[in-house]
Amino acid sequence: MSVTYLNLIQSFPPRPIRSAQELEATQAVVNNLLDTEALTADEEDYLEVLGTLIYEYEQQQGDIISDIHGVELLQVLIEENELKQKDLVPIFKTESIVSAVLNGKRQLTTRHIQELAAFFHVSPAVFFPANSSGDFFVA
Repeated sequence: MSVTYLNLIQSFPPRPIRSAQELEATQAVVNNLLDTEALTADEEDYLEVLGTLIYEYEQQQGDIISDIHGVELLQVLIEENELKQKDLVPIFKTESIVSAVLNGKRQLTTRHIQELAAFFHVSPAVFFPANSSGDFFVA
């Protein structure tokens, strides 16, 4: 049975995040969605809403680098951690895919985002812009 957007909202109503506990609960829902094999359009929309709420809370807290997300954020994380493209092969499968993503020729997938978040110990939400504009691809 397919879960609708209304079902998702009823199961965990999106609200502004005002505490670390609310942040943790919202991140748990996001992580659960990202564990899904293939997201429906309703799940993608709900994920975007939750990601926006997390992003806004973290911006208010000053915990993340502002105004960068997606591939740009990935490039900063690679540089800060003194990594090479080959260090990300376990996530992207080949160095050529890493290169294509970093050069804007391929988009990040939800799987990439999930694995990158775990690798860099950040919330998956930091890879999403406040107003998502299709900077990722569901695969």
